[in-house]
Amino acid sequence: MSSDTAGARVCFTSRVRADRLAEYRAAHAAVWPEMLRALRDTGWRDYHLFLRDDGLLVGVLETDDYAAAQRRMAATEVNARWQEAMSGFFVDDGNPDEGFVVLDEVFHLEGQLAALGEA
Repeated sequence: MSSDTAGARVCFTSRVRADRLAEYRAAHAAVWPEMLRALRDTGWRDYHLFLRDDGLLVGVLETDDYAAAQRRMAATEVNARWQEAMSGFFVDDGNPDEGFVVLDEVFHLEGQLAALGEA
């Protein structure tokens, strides 16, 4: 699904600097409470981040409208502070959340089972 398409699931990739992996993991082990609340309140649900040892970051979340959730999150004060705090961890310049590469979903087990009437 593209970032401007409404839908239930979103998966994206990004790249964390290999020399900052431990710090990145530590920062995400204790995300600021106001950031957690802002994500929830702007429409991010069941949000997971997965990090590979070479810095590949994969995010998965559910939302009713990803583009709208991104806009609402970008409008929060805490997001500006969080993006600034996280900016040094990523390979690409700019706000980390603006560099996400959204992947197209090509398979969903439950969706196909439901289509067979076997959900």
